[in-house]
Formats: sequence, C-alpha cells, structure tokens
Amino acid sequence: MAEDTDVLPNLPETGLLLIGMGPGTVAGMTLEAIQAAKQATHRRYEAYTALWPESELDLLEQRIGSIQRVMRPEVEQPDELFTLAKNSLVALLVVGDPLQATTHVDLQLQAIEHDIECRVFHGVSITTIVTGAVGLSNYRFGRQTTLTYPYGGWIATSPLEMIAVNKARGLHSLVLFDLDPTGQGTGEQRPMKPRDAKHSFQSMWNKLDEHLNQFEKESDTILIAVQEAMFKALLNENMDDLPVVLCSDMGTQDQEIVFTTVGGLEHLEGGRLNCLLVPAWMSEVEEKALLRWKQE
Repeated sequence: MAEDTDVLPNLPETGLLLIGMGPGTVAGMTLEAIQAAKQATHRRYEAYTALWPESELDLLEQRIGSIQRVMRPEVEQPDELFTLAKNSLVALLVVGDPLQATTHVDLQLQAIEHDIECRVFHGVSITTIVTGAVGLSNYRFGRQTTLTYPYGGWIATSPLEMIAVNKARGLHSLVLFDLDPTGQGTGEQRPMKPRDAKHSFQSMWNKLDEHLNQFEKESDTILIAVQEAMFKALLNENMDDLPVVLCSDMGTQDQEIVFTTVGGLEHLEGGRLNCLLVPAWMSEVEEKALLRWKQE
C-alpha cells in the first residue's frame, strides 16, 4: 500500500516517539502513526494502561515490524528506553492517545531532561469517542475517574467521591475501568467486567457511608462541609437504581452501548474493555439520545 512505501519526513535519527494506537484496531490508527512506528529502530508496546486484542496486535506487527511489550516498571523507570533512544529511534506504542495518562507526560518530561528528542503522534482516545457516541454533551462532563479493584481488601472511595461532586455540579462522569487486580502493572491483567464494577461500587458506597457516619461532626471548613453534603446527596439515592451507561469496546466493530443502572451491571457481560458514563441531570436531547441504548 502507498502509505507503507512512503517515508515520513523530518523524523529524527535518534530519540523517542510516543505513538497513539487509537481504540483497538490497526484501521483506527493514523497513517502518520503507522509510518512513524515502522521507521523506528525499536518498538515497545505499553501494555498496562490499556490493551489491544491479540489479533490486531498481530496485524500491526505484520505492518510495522516486531513489537516488544513493556509494563509499568519499564515505563516509570525508563533507563532502558532512554539508553536505546540515545543511539537509535524508539517508538513507544500507547493505546488511545499517548498523553492521556500522567505516566506518559512524565516520560516525555524526563526525556527532555535527558536531552532526548521526543515526538508525539496523537491517536483517538476513549475520551474523544465515548461522549459523542452515547449522546451526552461533551462540554457537560466533569473530571474523569478510574474504578479500581479492591487491593488486598482495601478499596478507594475517591472514584465515588468524584462522581458525587460532578453530579452535584450537574456534570456527567466518565468512569474508566481498572484492568489490573494486582495494582502492580507487571502483567496478569484482567480487565474489569460490569459485575466487578458493580461490586466495587458497593464496596465504595459502604465504605464512604461508614466514613461519613463515623466522623460526622461540625466540619473544619466550608469547603469540607460542601463536599460532605455532595457525598451524602449521592448516598441518599438507591445505589442499584443509579443510572449508568455501559460502553464496551468503543471505536471497534464490537462496540456496544447499554443504558442501565448500577444494579443492572450484575447481569451484563460487557466486552473486552469497558467503561461507564454516570449522567447528571440531562437536557431533553440528551435524555432522548440515551433512550436509544436503554435495556428492556
């Protein structure tokens, strides 16, 4: 094909290329990203913040050349990457857009400190796909969060707190799902399923409710008092009836959207990679858009 025979101009001879892979298919990558990866001397696939299907990885490898997987330690402690980048061109392939995660922004900054040229080739991200695909207004989303597995019996309540704050402000929430039950980022990943998400919701709900009841007293500051009021407003709702939109394998042929509730997640299989939207109050157009995905 033409794009495989063309040489991408102005690439450095040495350095680091941060390349966005898009949502999950070779067809979803930009031609520029594919060509940059092909021209690199070494290709590393960052396989802990998100995952591609094995079949698509095989297709990509046929297109651009051999790819080696790296996990969290190799990216957060990038000595090997930087050693290679000093004398050759290294491509780090990242699912979605390469600068959506703080880890990769930090890698970019470290490369600059080591006098290593770093180029970025952006890709389509879940954050740019999911809002429009579902039908909720993009400008009405608050901060996104990630729903985590309980690690050693410990569960973070911060995702639920973020949802509560967004909801109180009339803002929708994008909730990404964890894919590493160990929290170590070294392998043995198991992307969170809808029923896992429901159980995490329940654990967070119980823990936050217990925390608020245990430490209920006159708040030290107005800000803390306002935040606690936001948390309580969410906890006063019935958790199982809380409306959510399950989005699975977005941007691929297997894409599926289901408008359901937290309780309904227990009975859904979901896809390879899943995330949730938690709507706040909705306009008439948004309500009509979501009804397309309502599960009977």
